[in-house]
Amino acid sequence: MKLNMKQTILIGFAFLSICAFWQMYNSVIPLMLTNTFHMNETWSGAIMAADNVLALFLLPLFGGISDRCSAKIGKRKPFIMCGTVAAVFLMLLIPFMDNRFFENPSTGLEVVFVIILGCLLVAMGTYRSPAVALMPDVTPKPLRSKGNAIINLMGALGGIIYLGIAAVLYSSAKTEGLEHVDYFPLFMIVAGIMILSLIIIMFAVDEVNLNTQMLEYEKAHPEENLAEETSDGGEVLPGEVKRSLGFLLVSIALWFMGYNAIETWFTTFANRMWSMSLGDASTCLTIATGGAILSYIPSGIVASKVGRRKTIMGGVLLLAACFFGGLLYTCFFDYFQWPLYVLFFFVGLAWAFINVNSLPMVLEMCKGSEVGKFTGYYYTFSMAAQIVTPILAGTLLNRIGYLSLFPYCALFVLASFVTMFFVKHGDDKVEAKRGLEAFDVED
Repeated sequence: MKLNMKQTILIGFAFLSICAFWQMYNSVIPLMLTNTFHMNETWSGAIMAADNVLALFLLPLFGGISDRCSAKIGKRKPFIMCGTVAAVFLMLLIPFMDNRFFENPSTGLEVVFVIILGCLLVAMGTYRSPAVALMPDVTPKPLRSKGNAIINLMGALGGIIYLGIAAVLYSSAKTEGLEHVDYFPLFMIVAGIMILSLIIIMFAVDEVNLNTQMLEYEKAHPEENLAEETSDGGEVLPGEVKRSLGFLLVSIALWFMGYNAIETWFTTFANRMWSMSLGDASTCLTIATGGAILSYIPSGIVASKVGRRKTIMGGVLLLAACFFGGLLYTCFFDYFQWPLYVLFFFVGLAWAFINVNSLPMVLEMCKGSEVGKFTGYYYTFSMAAQIVTPILAGTLLNRIGYLSLFPYCALFVLASFVTMFFVKHGDDKVEAKRGLEAFDVED
């Protein structure tokens, strides 16, 4: 049994376009809100948090709806197609409205801009779960960690492509001294990436045929299905599997609580505690991202050898150790030294071992007909954590002090290690492989 690498890469273009969009959205929209519309940090922060709040409802909703879709082109493609087209149309209105408001400010234009933003967030929310669910729809369960590693790599590639384009088009040399920056060219390029990715998905991925092969595989391996069929043809999880799923989802929320606090507050922490500039602090986070990218494929291979649960728990322990290492460093030094780069490389490595294997573990507990719904569960818990932890960690930093950041992150991550002990289902069947066989893929 081998992973179809070529097909998985083609499927990954959906996630590539999504990550390119969100990288742009999170980078540019705050600049528009504060520089063009002159909103204060409270209002702009509330608008930027709206995507996570909407995701709590939209991702599981449309994931479940796509599970029940019976279109001729497949269950996921209609949502990917309609969502992408709607998002591209709405996103191109964003820089247009931004430019119009700069030329002729009015409350009406500001209201319309916010409404368009809201509609754009809804459009993106309609197809994220279906897009992510497409990979497990066509990939056998034991290979989903490797498949998810490829999908994460494609997502990282989308973010890198955007960052490279933005760096070229909007370098400080080109924007310094400008009263207003026109972001329309950037939005056009990202829209082109999204449309190109959509064309690849629609014409190069035969969802119906691949899903049929997947269903045939499930029938031939009924022992891998943890759901029980009810008398009316539906599916229900046994009680012990439900408990494992519940503890796994809590674990996901806990490690996102720890990791996202670092993502949100590290640059401010580094400036206050180590006197680092924004650029130097961002370099640490970039190295963490690089460590994760380099570890995506190995994390899937390790999981196929020792199991996803053990791989995740090893990553959790390493991540907690890195956070405690950050605390110890802060206790002895109040300035930057190169070992911090090594520390953040291992932060990224640990996060890859956790993140690559957690979604496949959730999906291991469902049958193929519920992949979208269970993908929605995963994103509901991860998004909920990312809504709560910036506020909770920020309050702690304000009340106790910045020295509390690393202990906060470490304790939440360690709490997820405890809850993972109660997860008894969702692991793949480990197959003994030797030598180069562990790296087998097919085009």
